[in-house]
Amino acid sequence: MATTSAKANDHAMQASLAVLKDVLGDYHPRAFAVRLWDGAMWESEANQPAQFTLVLKHPGALRRMFLPPSEMNLSEAYIYDDFDIEGDILAVFPVADYLFGKSWGKMEQLRLGQRLLSLPREDKHKGEDGTSRLRGARHSKSRDQQAISYHYDRSNDFYALWLDQRMVYSCAYFHTPEDSLDAAQEQKLDYICRKLRLKPGEQVLDIGCGWGGLVIYAAQHYGVSVDGITLSTRQAELARERIHAAGLEDRCRVLVQDYREVNTPDSYDKLVSVGMFEHVGEAMLPIYFRQAWKILKPGGAFLNHGIASTSANANQRRDHSFVFRYVFPDGELVRISTTLHAAEDSGFEVRDVESLREHYALTLRHWVRNLEAHAGEARRLTDDVTYRIWRLYISGSVYSFEQRVNNIYQTLLVKPDHGHGNLPLTRDDWYV
Repeated sequence: MATTSAKANDHAMQASLAVLKDVLGDYHPRAFAVRLWDGAMWESEANQPAQFTLVLKHPGALRRMFLPPSEMNLSEAYIYDDFDIEGDILAVFPVADYLFGKSWGKMEQLRLGQRLLSLPREDKHKGEDGTSRLRGARHSKSRDQQAISYHYDRSNDFYALWLDQRMVYSCAYFHTPEDSLDAAQEQKLDYICRKLRLKPGEQVLDIGCGWGGLVIYAAQHYGVSVDGITLSTRQAELARERIHAAGLEDRCRVLVQDYREVNTPDSYDKLVSVGMFEHVGEAMLPIYFRQAWKILKPGGAFLNHGIASTSANANQRRDHSFVFRYVFPDGELVRISTTLHAAEDSGFEVRDVESLREHYALTLRHWVRNLEAHAGEARRLTDDVTYRIWRLYISGSVYSFEQRVNNIYQTLLVKPDHGHGNLPLTRDDWYV
């Protein structure tokens, strides 16, 4: 029996090494190593220090990773621990891009498939993904509530491990790449307030207020009164605690409420939405902007801050995307042109559009470093699969922004008052 087992292991090792050489043998410079389940190594190229080590956890790991070949299959093999990544996970994504962009001849495909099929099949139980948990029509109020709860209600303490001290879960604003995350997030909050030109006594609505960072900052530094709405119960609870601790209960409140349920026409001087727009959905954009138009006073401004896809068919691939299945169920990224068209159709005048793509890549780099530095605590607060999902999602997002797969825009919209936008002639006051 031992001899049979040894032979099977030897075959799996030889087949695995053959597969690795087939798929990565001509990748240069190969600045990474591979460690097999028994400790055997396929070293990085000579004179190339390994940026990361790919760790195959069992003899069938490569079969799980590449059969069938897809982004989803490879992602699930990672989150369910068929393989691990030691070292710089950000260096993995160019290698993955190379693999999925490589052209294979028919004979090469046949040889690779035979080698993968010769590896042992490991039937592991997969957890339930976010999309499969949701019930009802996409972007109905009840289903949106479920989707938001899935993402945000897992643990406030988990998010606190890797976000800044205010727990601002959106793109920061860097004056220099050396800025700390705390400094860059405060700079972002202040930049938004200046773009909106907040004035003491104004009434502001923050749509998707998260843990209340902007609600509190705007009230403290600009003398406004702020309502914040979120669909996350846990976010609202912590936001209220922070408002109470800051002594701002007379000027700030946070409600668990859908944006479609705000029924106070012409009641807000300014609107802001930061990092919530990705949950709205392309089909709902007319409703979203019409609702914003309805509740904003004439002459008021609306700053909409959200991620955009650079691809015209991004949402057609949504159900096959790891991020939208495991991280943001029902999330959608639309092109900035689509967003602007919907805003204008609702009556808004577009006054400014700014890309913060490089800023988000820097933000995400801070987040993934913080998460990895607190890996043990993250696993304790959630579980190993959740830690792996977030590590992969955040690091993959760095690559998406750096490679211009995704972008992020702040769009300043105005509801004209008899043709007047009530704005100064220049943006000089934004940069004081």
